[in-house]
Amino acid sequence: MKIDILKCHGSGNDFIIIDEMNGRYSFTEEERVILSKQLAGRDKTIGSDGILFIQDSHQAHAKMRMFNTDGTEAEMCGNGLRCVARYVIERLGEEQVIIETMKANLKVAQVQEIYEEIPTFEVAIKPVSLRTESLPLISEQPEHIDQVIKALHPTMKFTALSVPNPHIVTVVDNVDEDEMRQIGEKANQLKMTFPNGVNVSFLRQVDDGRIFVQTFERGVGLTNACGTAMSASSLVSCLLGMNTFHEKILVLNPGGMVQCLVEKDDHDRYSIALRGNATYEFEATITLDFSNPDQAEMVDQTVFEEEIALYDKLAQAAKEMA
Repeated sequence: MKIDILKCHGSGNDFIIIDEMNGRYSFTEEERVILSKQLAGRDKTIGSDGILFIQDSHQAHAKMRMFNTDGTEAEMCGNGLRCVARYVIERLGEEQVIIETMKANLKVAQVQEIYEEIPTFEVAIKPVSLRTESLPLISEQPEHIDQVIKALHPTMKFTALSVPNPHIVTVVDNVDEDEMRQIGEKANQLKMTFPNGVNVSFLRQVDDGRIFVQTFERGVGLTNACGTAMSASSLVSCLLGMNTFHEKILVLNPGGMVQCLVEKDDHDRYSIALRGNATYEFEATITLDFSNPDQAEMVDQTVFEEEIALYDKLAQAAKEMA
């Protein structure tokens, strides 16, 4: 079987896009899991943080489904949604569209460039909840804001929230990747505390209106960036008084940077706008036999060298600001 793919990334969080719209392909759920493991695994055919399947929708312009490298499906993916936004907007010739996700139909739009010559897209991150049951985090408390999770660490304080996938965020003076990996792995082994697993982020204040975030993603591990984690961390920074609601926050990460705007209404309901790049790296065709997926091959590759070079400038600028 031949499958056309597009390799892309948002803040260095990289994905493989497969367009299933208009009945182009008809994968079974088992085949989507096989594709996720075989194509996205770092030691496999291509290597990425996951696969974005774009499908027809009866309630929006298109539907996004995101599968991690271990074959599990994520409720939401902010960086991936920006990549899907660009793909669908350009495919349909629209300035903004609605994308169906697992938990909500979300408005996405092309907006002013976040950095010179970088195609930039804004996506809505919602629903947002601080209720522990929304993750779920097994707790006697309805909310868990800047408190210790004893089963995870004796002194580290975490804030738990869903956006809508589950996140916990801790504020640190320095980001230690080894410690983060240990905390992330342990959190996802604590099924009595986090039955569905959880994304773990370390948040560091850089300056007023500027933070640095790195994330251990459930089902993936340490990544260059996680869109929902940067959104969740921006909200946490406002809750803890580090930043201000209704003002843009520059979020730096190992893969680049984004902007987040956290809104709070009169009923203490939150919404988050995530704005950043959607960069194309290459397009190619995969030849694959589902009965023998290990023999998959990539052919007819076209690399988008100019886009890659332009994003490298943004990434360097972000590194200098961090």
